[in-house]
Amino acid sequence: MLKIPLNKLISFAKDKNAWLALIAGCALTFAYAPFSFWPLTFVCLVTAFYVTDQPTPKQAAKYGFLFGFGWFALGISWVHVSIAQFGGLPIVLSLMAMAMLCAYLALYPALAFAFATRYSKSPLQRFALLISGLAITEYLRGTLFTGFPWLSFGYTLTDSPLNTLAPWIGEFGLTILCIIIAYALYWLINYKQYKAAIITMVPVGIAYLLSMQNTDTNYSGKHLKTLLVQGNIQQSLRWEPEQFWPTMSKYQDMTRPNWTDVDLVVWPEAAIPEIEDYAFDYLVNLDKAAAFNNTALITGIPDYQFDTRSVYNTLIVLGKKHQEDTEGQYQYLHRNRYQKHQLLPIGEFVPFEDLLRPLAPLFDLPMSSFSRGDAVQNNLLANGIHVLPAICYEIAFSELVRGNYTTSSDILFTVSNDAWFGDSHGPHQHMQIARMRALELQRPMVRVTNNGISGVYDPISHQQVTIAQFTSGILSTDLKLISGHSFFSKHGHTPVWILVGILLLLVLAANSRNYLSSKMEKAFF
Repeated sequence: MLKIPLNKLISFAKDKNAWLALIAGCALTFAYAPFSFWPLTFVCLVTAFYVTDQPTPKQAAKYGFLFGFGWFALGISWVHVSIAQFGGLPIVLSLMAMAMLCAYLALYPALAFAFATRYSKSPLQRFALLISGLAITEYLRGTLFTGFPWLSFGYTLTDSPLNTLAPWIGEFGLTILCIIIAYALYWLINYKQYKAAIITMVPVGIAYLLSMQNTDTNYSGKHLKTLLVQGNIQQSLRWEPEQFWPTMSKYQDMTRPNWTDVDLVVWPEAAIPEIEDYAFDYLVNLDKAAAFNNTALITGIPDYQFDTRSVYNTLIVLGKKHQEDTEGQYQYLHRNRYQKHQLLPIGEFVPFEDLLRPLAPLFDLPMSSFSRGDAVQNNLLANGIHVLPAICYEIAFSELVRGNYTTSSDILFTVSNDAWFGDSHGPHQHMQIARMRALELQRPMVRVTNNGISGVYDPISHQQVTIAQFTSGILSTDLKLISGHSFFSKHGHTPVWILVGILLLLVLAANSRNYLSSKMEKAFF
């Protein structure tokens, strides 16, 4: 057992900065959905900048780690719901697993704050290195070991006035913007540097005013009538073979009275729990019904391919492919499908599975052996509508979604099953992330899940319509389609990385000049 000396515990209890860091990290949770008190982001970041303004990198890393631990311990506490309820671990072990996950994620901000302290020679240099350091560590957090880009600072601005910048710089750019604004406030509060703070905020103000005049994207005048179907199947029943047919019948029965005058029907992730090959007759009949009612249906379904023993988390299109079609197009393994690329560790694949699967039910969940689809795939084509799909966790990966965006993409479509997380803030954060993708790419978002939050979001009017959570229900909506393409859809994160590169070069040049000057002084004097 790990033993911590009593004197260290007493020292921590008396450390004001340690408590400030931990509390600021925890408080950051309330800047995200469902609370959405976005100004709190700047308060928490100012506090983080204050407690990590230390003379040594070790001290900065310590307080940065505590800030990060609080940030994730409360922010992704919903993960513990799935571990405790469905993972089969005793409460002590499940809490330890959560603590280890949060400690790992906290290493990234700790590294960024230590980096800024180690290489900065002035408050201005620290500012530049915090921007570049946090940009790099946030990128790494979203990339290493499959990545976990959840709770990035920029998501807190989804419902703020600053969301007009999302089509220009994306969520990653908004994260950098949070750091810039918070450091300008820190300059004012800690250093009384009014001129520096004003100079910093002037470009932000100009960019904000220009973003409000965005004319790159507008309503096209076309409309899309969609029908969202939320089955609310209990998580404990979803993968029980005797429940496959009742589940499939429920979705069919909920849809049947509502086919009329709908352009597109959408069902959630794995709404059809039976593997595709076994559900062939059901799918053929559903394909004919959709075409007969002059529409198309997109549904999630697992696809086990017997020849390769590969299983994919899949979306397929049934019914009309093109608007002028009179018959359905479905055939097994037809190309009008999407296979999930970004798989969820433990939930959809298990690393070192021969070692881990026997240890606990957590590592042997149903449908946890999926294969990975291609990173770039064709948009789905349903009743003439080009649909950019993402399954569950994938919607958090901005570049993955943008990589599948084309000039023909009409809507963004994401499916999920958030029943794993119960009545927590996890599903609300998930919906917020989906809305940010809509803001970035300026395309309407259609999101349908097993038990909520299902709904649609218009990135121009910022209107959202949803089905109540934990209910079986349908939602019929009339979406306004959008023409034109956002700056972010064309350039992605490139402008942000150019800024990061320039800042690093400026600090490197300044430090090199100072280093050379000191060497010359020693040589001549």
